[in-house]
Amino acid sequence: MYYPLNIDKWKPIIVTALVLMLLLASVNPVLAQEESEARKFTDPSDPGYEDPIAMYDPWEGFNRAMYKFNYGFDKYFFVPVADTYRFILPQVVRTGIANFFDNLYEIGNVFNNLLQGNAEGTVNSTARIVFNTTLGLGGILDPATPMGFTKMEEDFGQTLGVWGAGPGPYLDLPVLGPSSVRDGIGTAVDATVETVWATFVVDEIYSSDSDRDKLYWGMTGLYFTSKRAGIPFRYYETGSPFEYEYVRYIYLKWRQIEIEK
Repeated sequence: MYYPLNIDKWKPIIVTALVLMLLLASVNPVLAQEESEARKFTDPSDPGYEDPIAMYDPWEGFNRAMYKFNYGFDKYFFVPVADTYRFILPQVVRTGIANFFDNLYEIGNVFNNLLQGNAEGTVNSTARIVFNTTLGLGGILDPATPMGFTKMEEDFGQTLGVWGAGPGPYLDLPVLGPSSVRDGIGTAVDATVETVWATFVVDEIYSSDSDRDKLYWGMTGLYFTSKRAGIPFRYYETGSPFEYEYVRYIYLKWRQIEIEK
């Protein structure tokens, strides 16, 4: 036989039990600490909230305009050139060209490893230049990697980060894309080092000014085409309505990891 439950009879006991549970939870230091730590990462209104990555973007209007400019440049010029390059040249040739430029500009890794006080990285990058230039036919092949000297990319932006410099405001650069004030300065320094080195190499090949200039600018154009052909990213094809924010976050997080490793 069914007897209805008398809720009124149990109300005082239920209320008392709930009050005791709340009191115990509030005085339990472990539970309180865990709850506080969780709020730091989930509740921006919590006084102890810690943003997992700083995204300082005071020039957002300019950066968004530059993002759109880069989209137009990429879609109507850079990508068609890169696609034509991929269509004309077979993969083995493109790999050889990419290897050649990686070897040519490995000097930047040597430079930055030295500035960071990274002896292992300096030896590794120097060995790559030696073995790839000699055994690798001027860098077209990459025998250094199977020998254990894998590519370890370092740039002056990372060097500044190792020295303690923060990223500063986020900055979208023309053509080059996502960056920051620190990494923008780093890009300028790296470009200067690489230009001086490439000019020295070209000078060793040609003595005629006209031939030297043609070779230098031809190599520069081929380098950027090769780099773009190897990057699968296409503007506004992520499927996200917040692509600008998405790219900004991914870039800053990636740079943070690169500097901390």
